[in-house]
Formats: sequence, structure tokens, C-alpha cells
Amino acid sequence: MSVWHGDLHKKKPSGGKRRPYRGKRKYEMGSFPTETTLGEHVTKASRRKGGNVKVRLVSAKWVNVSNPETGETKKVEILRVVKNPANVDYDRRGVITRGCIVETPLGTARVTSRPGQYGILNAVLISKREE
Repeated sequence: MSVWHGDLHKKKPSGGKRRPYRGKRKYEMGSFPTETTLGEHVTKASRRKGGNVKVRLVSAKWVNVSNPETGETKKVEILRVVKNPANVDYDRRGVITRGCIVETPLGTARVTSRPGQYGILNAVLISKREE
């Protein structure tokens, strides 16, 4: 079943049923979310509206971690997913999304990029007093 963002399913202002006067359209098409997990680096490209290409990160092993105190950025390995406040189920399964907290050799870091949308993982180091 495909994801569809049309409004033919909505009711009339009077509360009556609205009969569909046409079928689904390509521009109303959506897609399922890409749930990025911990593993070997795998990306998936999909064509979007206007001929644009959206790169989705299916699984990742590395993250670009920025240290706000020194202004330095390093590519380090992800050891584990500590917490995902976006969804309890994601927290349990270890899905990486924006705002997710991951453990790295440099310390814990908060993910600032949207891996399912941008195809890259960026994070900012969390200081000990913030945790």
C-alpha cells in the first residue's frame, strides 16, 4: 500500500461523504519513513518532485561529531544508540533520528541532522552537565 497525501477522503463541510471525482495523482504520492539503524553504511536514493534526488541513510556506522567548545569536527564510530526521545519504539529498536543521543569514543552526542532525509549523520557533543 502506498502513502498518499490527497484530500479526497475528507468529508464535506456539511458532514456528508465526498465522492472521489478522480483517481490518485503522482504529485500526491508520499513515501514510508527511512528508519536509520546502526550497521554498515548503506544509502538509498529516491527520485522526488521536480527531478530532485533525495538520499536516504538506511544504516550508518560513522558520525561527524562537532565539539562546541573547541569548534573541531571529527568522524568517529557510533558505539551504541543511548536514547531516542522521538519515539519509545525507536528507543527500543535503536533507530537513529534527529535529536537521538548516541555514544561515541569522544563521549555522548546529540544527532542534529535528519539521516532519513539528508543521507548524512552530524552530531554535537553533549557536555557532562547537560546529560
